[in-house]
Amino acid sequence: MAAVPHPHLAVALEGAGAHPAAWREPDARPAELVTARYWAGLVAEAESGLLDFVTLADSLGPPPQDTGRVHTALDAVLVAARVAPLTSRVGLVPSATATHTEPFHLSKAIATVDYVSEGRAGVQIQVSAAPTEAAQFGRRRFPAEATGLHDEAADYVEVLRRLWDSWEDDAEIRDVPTGRFVDRDKLHYADFEGKWFSVKGPSITPRPPQGQPVVATAAVDDESFRLAGRSADLAFVTPRGIDEIPAIVDRVRTEAAGRIVLPIADLIVFLDETASAAADRKARLDDLAPLTSDTAVFTGTPAALAEHLVAWHRAGLPGFRLWPGALPHDLTAVTTGLVPELRARDAFRDTYEASTLRGLLGLDRPANRYAA
Repeated sequence: MAAVPHPHLAVALEGAGAHPAAWREPDARPAELVTARYWAGLVAEAESGLLDFVTLADSLGPPPQDTGRVHTALDAVLVAARVAPLTSRVGLVPSATATHTEPFHLSKAIATVDYVSEGRAGVQIQVSAAPTEAAQFGRRRFPAEATGLHDEAADYVEVLRRLWDSWEDDAEIRDVPTGRFVDRDKLHYADFEGKWFSVKGPSITPRPPQGQPVVATAAVDDESFRLAGRSADLAFVTPRGIDEIPAIVDRVRTEAAGRIVLPIADLIVFLDETASAAADRKARLDDLAPLTSDTAVFTGTPAALAEHLVAWHRAGLPGFRLWPGALPHDLTAVTTGLVPELRARDAFRDTYEASTLRGLLGLDRPANRYAA
């Protein structure tokens, strides 16, 4: 793994922002949430700040009632595919719920995003024990069957990875004189047999440009830490203070058991020119619909946030995923306020140093498990 001297920096894009009342802000654009233009603009803004990647939130059911949250959503994987040709360097990590979807379909979809983006795709694997989401499919009865979901997700990721490797890198020979498009000896069966999945393979999509697109998952409790260590490249963690960081980093390292898994800290941010303005804005939004989250919340100036992130980075965190409290305000504050403050502290890049998401994260391109 290549050394990266500065912290990784990503943003999470969800609806009109992380705050449930963000869509009611004067500069919000709730009527555009189901347009490609809206999402393309947000991702382009993130790329203008040279951020490592964006995550695109998704779910299979509406938010809880009476929270004031946005109820409309587009498919995150399709949004990533749509905005990929409009960007050139920022990574694209849509969310997908393993509990109710098929790994063969997702492997093909994420491989497609990796091709369309020329090597910038990832996926955040989610599990869901929500009865409302199970009811969308009718194949399970929750909560009675909502057990072992993280073990199921680990098998799901294993199927993804086998299918991505089921074509060797040089399997396509495209030999016009002989009429041989592929070398059949370089296509491999996945042959996965488990409790939840039986997948033969191979994929119908050639091996993605990155070999293995980046896999991320949240790590917030024992089961999800085990899933991250066993299956992911990125673990989204939620320290509440700097004193918690060493234990969290050590937990990820222990669960990874020699694998490279980067802990990335989540943080909801409200940024303004003064700390009081940021606090007042959050308080005004809370009066409309209170923000409840297990993720730490920062209110203040970009300069103060830069000091905060640098201190947490020195404490052992490789990077951060910031959740803008309201879009576009807090995203723009990240790209035009926070990023220059980090650069002034020699804590962020001046230019993209790699063209793939794995490259930006300092992760090597893995060898194909089936290649001789």
